[in-house]
Amino acid sequence: MEAELTPRPRRPRPKVVTLSDAAAVRVKEIMDRADKPYAGLRVGVKNGGCAGQEYVMEYAEAAGPLDEVVEDRGVRILVEPKAVLFLIGTEIDYEVTKLASKFVFRNPNETDACGCGESVTIVPASLED
Repeated sequence: MEAELTPRPRRPRPKVVTLSDAAAVRVKEIMDRADKPYAGLRVGVKNGGCAGQEYVMEYAEAAGPLDEVVEDRGVRILVEPKAVLFLIGTEIDYEVTKLASKFVFRNPNETDACGCGESVTIVPASLED
């Protein structure tokens, strides 16, 4: 007699990245003014800067076959596959000050940042968490 396996329900996966209200409003404004329709906002991490890594944001013409697709606050975010472990738990915000306006990444995996604020050091999230 074989035991019947009952699959456990999977717990919901957390979103790799989320947007604050301000960031969602700003991304929608930018996407609405784009020269053509895009599939979403591509977010990633690249090597560079004095701290070792930089966040990347750009228009996405199409979703890549391995992109992590996140829908948050009416915005479609496409996360590059190589960036997923570096970005898990990140909130993207949009801040306006007297001298600048910019997107800000609040990343729990960030361990250091350069003085100019253009690059960061990020450790990949642990798969055991």
